[in-house]
Amino acid sequence: MKFLVIAVVLSIMNAGVYGADPDPLTDFAPGLKTFTLRNIFSNGDVTVDSGGVRAATSVAKFPAAASQGLQYVRFKMVPCGANLPHTHPRASEMLTLISGGPLQVGFVDTQGQAFIDILHPGDVTIFPRGTLHFELNIGSEEANYISALNSQNPGVVTSSVSILRLPLKIVATAFNITQQAVKKLDSTIYASATGLKKTSKSGCVPGRDITVDF
Repeated sequence: MKFLVIAVVLSIMNAGVYGADPDPLTDFAPGLKTFTLRNIFSNGDVTVDSGGVRAATSVAKFPAAASQGLQYVRFKMVPCGANLPHTHPRASEMLTLISGGPLQVGFVDTQGQAFIDILHPGDVTIFPRGTLHFELNIGSEEANYISALNSQNPGVVTSSVSILRLPLKIVATAFNITQQAVKKLDSTIYASATGLKKTSKSGCVPGRDITVDF
């Protein structure tokens, strides 16, 4: 419940109007000889964590992406793995489940309304720009999925990590709890804002409760 409150508060904090990437002034970056990234899981920006593997394009690893206003991310998520609630302040996201899962996904809009759904292989969903969203593998198989974002550098703000970096008094006030309770909660939060996570404390059981319920 505390994490849901954190998610809603941070979605409101990050609501706003954002501009798209500027239009490119040339077809592509000068001097490029190749426009293919071989094996993104080896040659992309790769993060391996308890919940699975995330591999993304970046200009450093894939120079052909420069000034194209795009980022592409591949995921391999273990059962009960999660992409923690987060926002992309500079991009909308289109996600496609390729195989496995199913995935429970959803976002919270600027009115505080949650939109939760279940994705099966072949399904596509949208996370509007700046909204707080998540993915959770509620199935018993590894979930393989793709995200496409309309910014070269969409940015990632992870709710549970970021809000607890704010001053203790404001966090306690926001959740109407004591500062001691905030400290206790902070001691359990993941140190890293990146990567896919899995914990035995969540109550998730692979293949059980495949619903849109909270």
